[in-house]
Amino acid sequence: MDPLKNPYSPGAGAPPPELVGREPVIEQARILLGRVCQGRAEKSMLLTGLRGVGKTVLLNEIERIALEFDYSTIVVEAHEGKSLGDLLAPQFRKLLFELDRTARMNAAVKRGLAVLRAFIGSIKLTSGEYSIGLDIEPEKGTADSGDMELDLPDLFIVIGEAAKNCGTSIALLIDELQYFDEKELGALIMAMHKLQQKQLPFVLLGAGLPILPRLAGDSKSYAERLFNFPQIGALDREDAAKALQQPAADSGIAFTESALEEVFRLTHGYPYFVQEWGYQCWNSAQTSPIDTDIVETASAVVMPRLDQNFFRVRFDRLKPGEKKLLRAMAELGEGPYRMGDVAETMELKVTSLGPRRASLIKKGMIYSPNYGEIAFTVPMFDDFMRRAMPDLEG
Repeated sequence: MDPLKNPYSPGAGAPPPELVGREPVIEQARILLGRVCQGRAEKSMLLTGLRGVGKTVLLNEIERIALEFDYSTIVVEAHEGKSLGDLLAPQFRKLLFELDRTARMNAAVKRGLAVLRAFIGSIKLTSGEYSIGLDIEPEKGTADSGDMELDLPDLFIVIGEAAKNCGTSIALLIDELQYFDEKELGALIMAMHKLQQKQLPFVLLGAGLPILPRLAGDSKSYAERLFNFPQIGALDREDAAKALQQPAADSGIAFTESALEEVFRLTHGYPYFVQEWGYQCWNSAQTSPIDTDIVETASAVVMPRLDQNFFRVRFDRLKPGEKKLLRAMAELGEGPYRMGDVAETMELKVTSLGPRRASLIKKGMIYSPNYGEIAFTVPMFDDFMRRAMPDLEG
């Protein structure tokens, strides 16, 4: 097939040609956005799931819906080494100046800029206090204590009031939420709690690893009453087949039933992997229909690509002791894994694995689905570990 016409899109956050199996979550987001912009109360949404299930794609689709409702959107991605204040301050600056352009001399917007200036002056931004260029007198006594849990709610309320005064709504979309520390996550939850109490048009739509609901609950006990936590998982057989079939059918190409079944077996229905196999099957095929022999040929290309890119970039960030712990997990087959079993495989005491476990959770490599258990955050990483380290001692 012509590779220039390849319809599949493997990549981090790249929208697939056919967004299937996510209709309930998209409809939930549509209702949330519609109700909030009408001044009605509704829980914000935090999507949770493993790597490669399409959380970022869904956030992008939700942003598109928000724009249809005439929301002002802010999109950020949390990551190690950058604070919540660093991420939000320049985005709020941009938002308030945009509101100021559409509503000249609006007092609520002017106050929002003054409070933002006070907020910036009270915290240490790693990007530099004056780097976002606010030559405005700060408002004293609001969002300027230096305590994020006190200041962020005040800042959100003032910005929410400015948006309401200008006749718009705000959708804050944050990816990789699990990278915020407990205090930052707590401040974010408190800020959304205050906004909901005042029914201001400001909604949070976030995404993170499966550990996110527990982190939110540990930070603030009322988080479960403030947010919905839709779980984004692998596609079932029917939806995985549709994700492969429909883009090809639009170009007059078909998959045999046996080929669809084989791709599902290889990918377990994870959307990122489905796109990878679809992409390579297209490039490997000469004629339609695409059968299992083409899937086999594609697999010989896909697996090295995944090992070198999707898996290896995460593996190479790890310390030797962390790699050994992950290899011990893989030795036990599919997860979740009891910490006691992992320790026994490594011939170590469970207590000695605590620092490695904590470091791997912080790096987003594993999570704890239940007390005393751990599991990979990356689908099929157990298979990769056995390929990367054939021997447990290697």
